[in-house]
Amino acid sequence: MSTFDGIVREFPDIRVDFFRRSIDQPPPLACFLSHVHSDHLAGLESLRSPFVYCSAATREILLRLERYPCRINFAKGILEARVQTFKGLKGLLKPIPLDTPTEIELAPGLCIQVTLIDANHCPGAVMFLIEGDGRAVLYTGDIRSEPWHVNSVARNPALIEYTHGSKTLDKIYLDTSFIDDVHFQTKAEGIAELLGKVSRYPPDTIFHFQAWTYGYEEVWIALSKALKSRVHVDDYKMKIFSSLQAKPENDRFGQSLHLCRESPALTGYMFGNAYRPGCLATDENGPVVWIQPIIAHTTGGTDRLEHGIGGGADDLEREVELDLVSPTDLNHLLQMLGENRIVSEPTKTAVRDLLLKRPFSGRNVPLDLDMSCFGDKKEANVAEVMALIGEKRAHRPDEGDAMLNGAENGLPKMIRFPYSRHSPLPELRHLVTTFKPRDVWPCTVDPMTWNKNNVTIKGLFGDCCSGTRFAHDAVMRAWAKDHQRTHRAEFEFEENSPVSRQSAIRHAQPAVVNTSPPPAYSPQHIAETVEEVCKSAIWADGQLTEEGIEVIEGSCRGKRNFVAFAGDADDSQDTVASHASIISQLVEGASLVRADAYEAMLRNLGGGEWTSIGLLSTTDNHTYASQDPTALSDEKGDRNKRTRTVQRPRRVGISKP
Repeated sequence: MSTFDGIVREFPDIRVDFFRRSIDQPPPLACFLSHVHSDHLAGLESLRSPFVYCSAATREILLRLERYPCRINFAKGILEARVQTFKGLKGLLKPIPLDTPTEIELAPGLCIQVTLIDANHCPGAVMFLIEGDGRAVLYTGDIRSEPWHVNSVARNPALIEYTHGSKTLDKIYLDTSFIDDVHFQTKAEGIAELLGKVSRYPPDTIFHFQAWTYGYEEVWIALSKALKSRVHVDDYKMKIFSSLQAKPENDRFGQSLHLCRESPALTGYMFGNAYRPGCLATDENGPVVWIQPIIAHTTGGTDRLEHGIGGGADDLEREVELDLVSPTDLNHLLQMLGENRIVSEPTKTAVRDLLLKRPFSGRNVPLDLDMSCFGDKKEANVAEVMALIGEKRAHRPDEGDAMLNGAENGLPKMIRFPYSRHSPLPELRHLVTTFKPRDVWPCTVDPMTWNKNNVTIKGLFGDCCSGTRFAHDAVMRAWAKDHQRTHRAEFEFEENSPVSRQSAIRHAQPAVVNTSPPPAYSPQHIAETVEEVCKSAIWADGQLTEEGIEVIEGSCRGKRNFVAFAGDADDSQDTVASHASIISQLVEGASLVRADAYEAMLRNLGGGEWTSIGLLSTTDNHTYASQDPTALSDEKGDRNKRTRTVQRPRRVGISKP
């Protein structure tokens, strides 16, 4: 999944593949969309300006795309889904032809030149060559840089001066979904393997292709030709792919304009005065053999499966996704899951893995569920949904499984074949070497894993570049230093402590709550997950005791803490709080809703993404009732009468020596 924050440092007036507003960045003067996979659409649904430039195929697919984001109604214990389309962007989406340098005026006297190059990923997917004011970068988006594709890019007229040394790219913004030094079979090798396997089946066999997203259209075409049969899809998919063909309005027999090279083979074309249908047709039922694309066959003989790697999960299906959630809402959801006695522990673990291991990159969470689970009212019980998600994830086949469940005739009921839409490290190095740029910036990063394994751009691509200074490595060094400092004290629980892990999740919120990626040169380039914060919360110099948290007194430079805010107490501002946190004492009568509003105010002032602060009486239709924080203590009644001291880490600070 892409974690790119949309900011091209060499051209700060534009945004690419991430459209959520950043309060510390000026509004963009132009936006660019590489393709329609969901992890590249964050914030696009609410965009009102400026223009968004893309390929013609991407524009037509996007205008017909349906998504089903859902919000959590904790008061009712349900998920509420809604239909989301991008039809309102019709006036903003501006197509640019491929391989054609196009000048775009951002402001009077400020122009850039943009060239779209095919990315070999899915219909309409492109790379952007951006040039202007003596600078040049290549943004790859998602890419499969097979040898033939790199050779094609190297001889592209718009890129020859960069691939043959006349000019040098300042930076390549690279798809780093895979950074393992392994070999992937090419797409052609994968299709050839598939055709050899399906040829062994009887002529009346119906094959079901498990295509969960865009990018497998060439496989359908090859299967249709080899089997002399059409590929059956539902009406939604047919509408999407039919949009790739533009028909003349006043000429019944005029030649259609196809917006991508797969279009005529998929949806048909005019041949003289006769219409020739494509390989796609509407649904047909019957017994099936399942065909599942995988990433690659490994050297050890196992199969490397693709469970949504690289983003775009279920884009081809009308499936639901969880709206962008705050850490507070996520904590509520985890607490609800932990208290559920119907859902099994393995299922709970699978759901936690889904929710906690996704970085806070400003993108929605695919739930891997069809919209039919929500019924006509577009509502579903949270516990039931979590159980369905957990069951699906818990029963996924292992990577070591090859062909599953042999049929009566000895042939398997599931066929797997290698077909990755993203490149492994050797292919990426081939692409980078072809350009010899000064620097490389990764667009998919897991900072915890990169830091743990000491992954660097210099180590991955240093010998492929003409430069020796790598900006992302400097960011990661700052991130690692900050991570080590702020996680110096581990959060440990005694076995007899009355404070549960779920309670810890509620109070141990991230030091910087920002749902969109922070500036690239910030140590918080990619925010930590809630789980990491739970494991290594940022506490002041206090310790957890049976009575709660024992706090060493201190104050901070900045706004008043919540105790002062709630009770008009004086707040000394002469010292800086130890580590990175501000101590908040929740006293009797102080509402948690007021505390959350106070924290939101601090985050807004601190430069994070703006968080709206509503009224308890009108916001969210009373989704949450205001709770007395004293009720959060254990069941012993006498503790409900005492002041509770709780620490809420908020921002990164510098300890006084």
